[in-house]
Amino acid sequence: MAGFHDIIGHDDIIRHLKNAIETGKVSHSYIFTGEPGSGKKLLAGTFAAALQCESGESEPCMTCDSCKKVIGKNHPDIITVTHEKPGSISIDEVREQVVHDVDIKPYCSPYKIYIIPDAEMMTVQAQNALLKTIEEPPEYAVILLLTSNIDSLLPTIRSRCVRLDLKIVDDSLVKEYLMEHLQVPDYQAEIDASYAQGSIGRAKEAATSQEFADMTANALKILKYVNTMEVYELTEAIKTLASDKNNINDYLDIFQFWFRDVLMFKATREIDNLVFKQEINFIREQASERSYENIEKILEALEKTKVRLRANVNLELALELLFLTIREK
Repeated sequence: MAGFHDIIGHDDIIRHLKNAIETGKVSHSYIFTGEPGSGKKLLAGTFAAALQCESGESEPCMTCDSCKKVIGKNHPDIITVTHEKPGSISIDEVREQVVHDVDIKPYCSPYKIYIIPDAEMMTVQAQNALLKTIEEPPEYAVILLLTSNIDSLLPTIRSRCVRLDLKIVDDSLVKEYLMEHLQVPDYQAEIDASYAQGSIGRAKEAATSQEFADMTANALKILKYVNTMEVYELTEAIKTLASDKNNINDYLDIFQFWFRDVLMFKATREIDNLVFKQEINFIREQASERSYENIEKILEALEKTKVRLRANVNLELALELLFLTIREK
């Protein structure tokens, strides 16, 4: 878990949130809106932790009981709304997890906080059900809606929430931080910063973790030779990835950066903006071998794989389908 001081960028929003805590003028509902990866979850999670923190400060202390519960992801008064279907949040889910739950007083904290990620997925009926709670919330309730498409929320909801617009934090800021504070070498800082998607906590984790370094090396080995591997080697590679279930999303992120690099180099012939500059020979080769259509297809297949994994499909099967697409020319 990060404190506000660990978050790079978003200075105005952080000032606003800390000020709300310090003055006791916390609104009952907020919308965090911004591109995927702009840090909505991180900011909302830090705000929730700070609101519940026993220190009474505007930064979570990380040591009190409440903060420990947040770190252990088992805080009874911070509820993250979940949904069954990959693409939608139903009225029943909103009723059960928010509307009917909100009347029960907090167990051990000053607030009861509801975080709704992907709020744009709420059906119109679900939004209408939530609206009543937003209009007449109990004193202790705080609702945090996170969305990358604010226009899909009803105007009546938008008008009753404090709106916080997040900009993606520039990778160069994160890279600079890693090089200055953690003495990470240039090319590694580039990879870590891309992976972190604006979250300094995630960047620090990547930069200091041997596991992440090994993972990057393993992913690159596959990416560089994917088209010349024998079938048995590819099967082995898929098995290895599938056995590392906990890190599979990180692997898919690294794959995405690679193919974006290939696309970027194909389009511009410039090296400056590439994540994997040090692998330029392989990137140049793949850019000349692959068509734009093929690279776009691979990037789409990577997104699809992430969706499939969230829906708990068979991991090896999902990876086999992905590699079929990657090996097509």
